[in-house]
Amino acid sequence: MIEGREVTCFPSYGAEVRGGTANCTVILSNALIGSPVVTRPDILIVMSDASLNKFLPQLNQNGILCFDSSLIKGPIPRTDIEIVGIPATDISSRIGDTKSANMVMLGGWIAKTGIIHKESALQAVESSMNGKKKNFIDNNKKAILEGMKYLENKKGKDIRS
Repeated sequence: MIEGREVTCFPSYGAEVRGGTANCTVILSNALIGSPVVTRPDILIVMSDASLNKFLPQLNQNGILCFDSSLIKGPIPRTDIEIVGIPATDISSRIGDTKSANMVMLGGWIAKTGIIHKESALQAVESSMNGKKKNFIDNNKKAILEGMKYLENKKGKDIRS
């Protein structure tokens, strides 16, 4: 939204939050979005084996899979997609906040796709965190930058891990 695009976010909560595979569909578009429902995503970001197993079959052919290679160790059973492993949990642990692994993944996704600008992500963190959450702004920004740095350092190399 910061970049003037249309955005939808369609989270799935409920019973799945307690140990299951929670998920969220996000759509970014330059045109109006007719429905927040996506059955065949172009990009899939997964943080666990359970999510990988559940959602990988839905990823479009020639899509991009970004996965937390700290937690997902097995081979990826698709050859028709681009596979990007980012050790998000390891990186977030190294910077002192394991709860920021999702922000590391966001940074890796930004570096891989360029779909949004780094400055927009950092501004969104700044503007969306208030009250007690303000304490997490610096860690989340650092995690985004570390995820970007990891992928930028891997350019031209095998990025499966």
